Amino acid sequence: MIEISINGRKVTAKDGDTVLKTAREHGISIPHLCFHPALKPSGACRLCGVENRPVSGKKIMMLSCILKVKPGLDIRTESDLVTAHRQKAFDKLLTMAPDSVRIRELAEKFNVPVSPRPDGCIRCRLCVRVCNDIIGARAIAMVKTETGSHVGPGDGACMGCGTCANLCPTQFITVRDQDNVRTVSIGGQVLSRLPLERCEACGSRYATARFLAHVDGNTGDHVHARQGHHFCPSCTKMMSSRARTENEHLRK
Repeated sequence: MIEISINGRKVTAKDGDTVLKTAREHGISIPHLCFHPALKPSGACRLCGVENRPVSGKKIMMLSCILKVKPGLDIRTESDLVTAHRQKAFDKLLTMAPDSVRIRELAEKFNVPVSPRPDGCIRCRLCVRVCNDIIGARAIAMVKTETGSHVGPGDGACMGCGTCANLCPTQFITVRDQDNVRTVSIGGQVLSRLPLERCEACGSRYATARFLAHVDGNTGDHVHARQGHHFCPSCTKMMSSRARTENEHLRK
Protein backbone atom coordinates (compact mmCIF):
# COMPACT_ATOMS: atom_id res chain seq x y z
CA MET A 1 0.00 0.00 0.00
CA ILE A 2 1.05 3.55 -0.73
CA GLU A 3 0.33 6.54 1.50
CA ILE A 4 -0.52 9.90 -0.09
CA SER A 5 -2.04 13.16 1.13
CA ILE A 6 -5.31 14.58 -0.21
CA ASN A 7 -6.35 17.96 1.20
CA GLY A 8 -3.98 17.41 4.12
CA ARG A 9 -5.51 14.03 4.94
CA LYS A 10 -3.33 10.91 4.86
CA VAL A 11 -4.94 8.10 2.85
CA THR A 12 -3.75 4.73 1.59
CA ALA A 13 -3.85 3.61 -2.02
CA LYS A 14 -2.98 0.52 -4.01
CA ASP A 15 0.08 0.63 -6.23
CA GLY A 16 -1.03 1.42 -9.78
CA ASP A 17 -4.25 3.17 -8.78
CA THR A 18 -5.03 6.69 -9.88
CA VAL A 19 -5.66 9.70 -7.64
CA LEU A 20 -9.29 9.82 -8.80
CA LYS A 21 -9.89 6.16 -7.89
CA THR A 22 -8.23 6.65 -4.52
CA ALA A 23 -10.23 9.80 -3.78
CA ARG A 24 -13.49 8.04 -4.66
CA GLU A 25 -12.67 5.13 -2.37
CA HIS A 26 -12.12 7.55 0.51
CA GLY A 27 -15.28 9.61 -0.13
CA ILE A 28 -13.47 12.64 -1.56
CA SER A 29 -15.43 14.25 -4.40
CA ILE A 30 -13.73 15.27 -7.63
CA PRO A 31 -15.88 16.29 -10.63
CA HIS A 32 -15.63 14.14 -13.75
CA LEU A 33 -17.68 13.23 -16.81
CA CYS A 34 -15.52 11.17 -19.19
CA PHE A 35 -14.31 8.65 -16.59
CA HIS A 36 -15.72 5.13 -16.41
CA PRO A 37 -14.15 2.34 -14.32
CA ALA A 38 -14.49 -0.16 -17.17
CA LEU A 39 -12.52 2.00 -19.61
CA LYS A 40 -9.00 3.32 -19.84
CA PRO A 41 -9.00 6.99 -18.70
CA SER A 42 -8.60 9.64 -21.41
CA GLY A 43 -8.80 12.96 -19.55
CA ALA A 44 -11.08 14.37 -22.28
CA CYS A 45 -13.43 16.43 -20.11
CA ARG A 46 -10.58 17.83 -17.98
CA LEU A 47 -12.91 18.36 -15.03
CA CYS A 48 -10.99 16.09 -12.68
CA GLY A 49 -7.96 18.37 -12.45
CA VAL A 50 -6.27 18.54 -9.04
CA GLU A 51 -3.35 20.53 -7.68
CA ASN A 52 -0.16 18.57 -7.21
CA ARG A 53 2.25 20.02 -4.66
CA PRO A 54 5.71 18.52 -5.16
CA VAL A 55 8.15 18.68 -2.25
CA SER A 56 10.32 20.90 -4.39
CA GLY A 57 8.98 22.88 -7.30
CA LYS A 58 5.93 24.77 -8.33
CA LYS A 59 2.30 23.70 -7.87
CA ILE A 60 0.90 22.18 -11.03
CA MET A 61 -2.48 21.01 -12.27
CA MET A 62 -2.79 17.35 -13.19
CA LEU A 63 -5.74 15.19 -14.23
CA SER A 64 -6.60 12.87 -11.36
CA CYS A 65 -8.05 10.19 -13.65
CA ILE A 66 -4.60 9.75 -15.22
CA LEU A 67 -2.25 10.64 -12.35
CA LYS A 68 -0.95 7.47 -10.65
CA VAL A 69 -0.34 7.45 -6.91
CA LYS A 70 3.20 7.42 -5.57
CA PRO A 71 4.65 7.76 -2.08
CA GLY A 72 4.54 11.26 -0.63
CA LEU A 73 2.14 12.66 -3.25
CA ASP A 74 0.48 15.84 -1.93
CA ILE A 75 -2.86 16.62 -3.65
CA ARG A 76 -5.38 19.44 -3.26
CA THR A 77 -8.87 19.09 -4.73
CA GLU A 78 -9.84 22.65 -3.69
CA SER A 79 -7.61 25.67 -4.27
CA ASP A 80 -7.48 28.84 -6.35
CA LEU A 81 -5.58 26.95 -9.03
CA VAL A 82 -8.16 24.15 -9.08
CA THR A 83 -11.07 26.61 -9.17
CA ALA A 84 -9.62 28.45 -12.18
CA HIS A 85 -8.99 25.15 -13.96
CA ARG A 86 -12.53 23.89 -13.34
CA GLN A 87 -14.04 27.17 -14.50
CA LYS A 88 -12.20 26.91 -17.81
CA ALA A 89 -13.09 23.23 -18.22
CA PHE A 90 -16.80 23.77 -17.51
CA ASP A 91 -16.98 26.77 -19.85
CA LYS A 92 -15.41 24.76 -22.66
CA LEU A 93 -17.87 21.90 -22.19
CA LEU A 94 -20.83 24.29 -22.16
CA THR A 95 -19.78 25.86 -25.45
CA MET A 96 -20.29 22.41 -26.95
CA ALA A 97 -23.38 21.44 -24.93
CA PRO A 98 -24.99 24.64 -23.56
CA ASP A 99 -28.28 22.91 -22.72
CA SER A 100 -26.73 20.02 -20.80
CA VAL A 101 -28.51 19.73 -17.47
CA ARG A 102 -25.92 17.24 -16.18
CA ILE A 103 -22.98 19.60 -16.77
CA ARG A 104 -24.78 22.53 -15.16
CA GLU A 105 -25.83 20.48 -12.14
CA LEU A 106 -22.26 19.25 -11.71
CA ALA A 107 -20.93 22.82 -11.90
CA GLU A 108 -23.45 23.89 -9.26
CA LYS A 109 -22.48 20.98 -7.01
CA PHE A 110 -18.84 22.12 -7.05
CA ASN A 111 -19.74 25.84 -6.78
CA VAL A 112 -18.38 26.74 -10.21
CA PRO A 113 -20.19 29.74 -11.76
CA VAL A 114 -21.03 29.16 -15.41
CA SER A 115 -22.71 31.19 -18.14
CA PRO A 116 -26.54 31.27 -18.02
CA ARG A 117 -28.33 28.61 -20.03
CA PRO A 118 -29.37 30.01 -23.44
CA ASP A 119 -33.11 30.43 -23.77
CA GLY A 120 -33.44 31.08 -27.51
CA CYS A 121 -34.06 34.82 -27.13
CA ILE A 122 -31.49 37.13 -28.77
CA ARG A 123 -32.78 40.26 -26.99
CA CYS A 124 -33.51 42.07 -30.27
CA ARG A 125 -36.56 43.68 -28.59
CA LEU A 126 -38.65 43.54 -31.78
CA CYS A 127 -41.53 42.04 -29.80
CA VAL A 128 -41.33 44.73 -27.12
CA ARG A 129 -41.21 47.55 -29.64
CA VAL A 130 -44.08 46.34 -31.83
CA CYS A 131 -46.29 45.59 -28.82
CA ASN A 132 -45.62 49.02 -27.32
CA ASP A 133 -45.24 51.29 -30.36
CA ILE A 134 -47.58 49.74 -32.94
CA ILE A 135 -50.17 47.61 -31.16
CA GLY A 136 -50.17 49.70 -27.99
CA ALA A 137 -50.88 46.79 -25.65
CA ARG A 138 -47.63 47.06 -23.66
CA ALA A 139 -47.99 43.38 -22.81
CA ILE A 140 -44.27 42.57 -23.28
CA ALA A 141 -41.23 44.12 -21.63
CA MET A 142 -37.56 43.49 -20.86
CA VAL A 143 -37.50 42.09 -17.32
CA LYS A 144 -34.34 42.36 -15.19
CA THR A 145 -33.24 39.34 -13.17
CA GLU A 146 -30.09 38.19 -11.39
CA THR A 147 -28.88 36.55 -14.59
CA GLY A 148 -29.59 39.57 -16.81
CA SER A 149 -32.51 40.95 -18.79
CA HIS A 150 -34.97 38.77 -20.66
CA VAL A 151 -38.32 39.14 -22.40
CA GLY A 152 -41.33 38.71 -20.14
CA PRO A 153 -44.83 40.02 -19.37
CA GLY A 154 -45.24 43.80 -19.34
CA ASP A 155 -47.64 46.08 -17.52
CA GLY A 156 -50.40 45.78 -20.10
CA ALA A 157 -52.69 42.87 -21.05
CA CYS A 158 -51.94 40.69 -24.06
CA MET A 159 -54.77 40.75 -26.59
CA GLY A 160 -53.59 37.70 -28.52
CA CYS A 161 -52.91 39.45 -31.82
CA GLY A 162 -49.79 37.33 -32.46
CA THR A 163 -47.76 40.17 -33.94
CA CYS A 164 -44.88 39.57 -31.53
CA ALA A 165 -44.62 35.92 -32.61
CA ASN A 166 -44.73 36.88 -36.29
CA LEU A 167 -41.76 39.23 -35.79
CA CYS A 168 -39.70 37.02 -33.45
CA PRO A 169 -36.65 35.87 -35.48
CA THR A 170 -35.94 32.81 -33.30
CA GLN A 171 -39.50 31.59 -32.55
CA PHE A 172 -38.92 32.22 -28.86
CA ILE A 173 -42.46 33.60 -28.81
CA THR A 174 -45.12 31.22 -30.10
CA VAL A 175 -48.84 31.34 -30.85
CA ARG A 176 -50.92 28.19 -30.71
CA ASP A 177 -54.58 27.90 -31.68
CA GLN A 178 -56.25 24.81 -30.23
CA ASP A 179 -59.78 23.98 -29.13
CA ASN A 180 -60.93 27.49 -30.12
CA VAL A 181 -58.39 29.07 -27.75
CA ARG A 182 -55.29 31.06 -28.66
CA THR A 183 -52.27 30.66 -26.38
CA VAL A 184 -49.36 33.08 -26.62
CA SER A 185 -46.17 31.89 -24.88
CA ILE A 186 -42.76 33.43 -24.25
CA GLY A 187 -40.12 30.72 -23.97
CA GLY A 188 -42.66 28.25 -22.62
CA GLN A 189 -44.22 30.75 -20.18
CA VAL A 190 -47.86 31.43 -21.04
CA LEU A 191 -48.46 35.12 -21.65
CA SER A 192 -52.17 34.84 -22.47
CA ARG A 193 -54.84 32.28 -23.19
CA LEU A 194 -57.87 33.79 -24.91
CA PRO A 195 -60.93 32.36 -26.74
CA LEU A 196 -61.15 32.86 -30.51
CA GLU A 197 -64.10 34.53 -32.26
CA ARG A 198 -65.75 33.27 -35.45
CA CYS A 199 -65.59 34.93 -38.86
CA GLU A 200 -69.11 36.13 -39.73
CA ALA A 201 -68.72 34.89 -43.30
CA CYS A 202 -67.03 31.48 -43.19
CA GLY A 203 -67.39 30.65 -39.48
CA SER A 204 -63.70 29.92 -38.87
CA ARG A 205 -62.13 30.89 -35.55
CA TYR A 206 -59.52 33.52 -36.38
CA ALA A 207 -59.02 36.26 -33.75
CA THR A 208 -59.60 37.03 -30.08
CA ALA A 209 -62.45 39.23 -28.91
CA ARG A 210 -59.98 41.49 -27.15
CA PHE A 211 -58.02 42.10 -30.34
CA LEU A 212 -61.18 42.67 -32.42
CA ALA A 213 -62.38 45.24 -29.88
CA HIS A 214 -58.98 46.92 -30.09
CA VAL A 215 -59.24 47.09 -33.89
CA ASP A 216 -62.76 48.51 -33.74
CA GLY A 217 -61.64 51.13 -31.26
CA ASN A 218 -58.73 52.26 -33.41
CA THR A 219 -60.28 52.19 -36.89
CA GLY A 220 -63.17 54.46 -35.92
CA ASP A 221 -64.94 55.93 -38.95
CA HIS A 222 -62.26 54.87 -41.42
CA VAL A 223 -63.77 54.56 -44.89
CA HIS A 224 -62.62 50.96 -45.28
CA ALA A 225 -63.68 49.81 -41.81
CA ARG A 226 -66.72 47.53 -41.62
CA GLN A 227 -68.17 48.70 -38.32
CA GLY A 228 -69.91 45.99 -36.36
CA HIS A 229 -68.71 43.20 -38.67
CA HIS A 230 -65.81 40.83 -38.20
CA PHE A 231 -64.35 38.88 -41.11
CA CYS A 232 -61.23 36.73 -41.27
CA PRO A 233 -58.39 37.86 -43.59
CA SER A 234 -59.40 35.38 -46.32
CA CYS A 235 -63.00 36.54 -46.39
CA THR A 236 -61.98 40.20 -46.18
CA LYS A 237 -59.69 39.71 -49.18
CA MET A 238 -62.39 37.90 -51.13
CA MET A 239 -64.97 40.61 -50.38
CA SER A 240 -62.51 43.35 -51.31
CA SER A 241 -61.71 41.66 -54.63
CA ARG A 242 -65.40 41.23 -55.37
CA ALA A 243 -66.15 44.87 -54.51
CA ARG A 244 -63.26 46.04 -56.71
CA THR A 245 -64.55 43.97 -59.62
CA GLU A 246 -68.08 45.35 -59.21
CA ASN A 247 -66.80 48.93 -59.10
CA GLU A 248 -64.77 48.40 -62.26
CA HIS A 249 -67.83 46.92 -63.96
CA LEU A 250 -69.98 49.93 -62.96
CA ARG A 251 -67.42 52.38 -64.32
CA LYS A 252 -67.53 50.75 -67.75
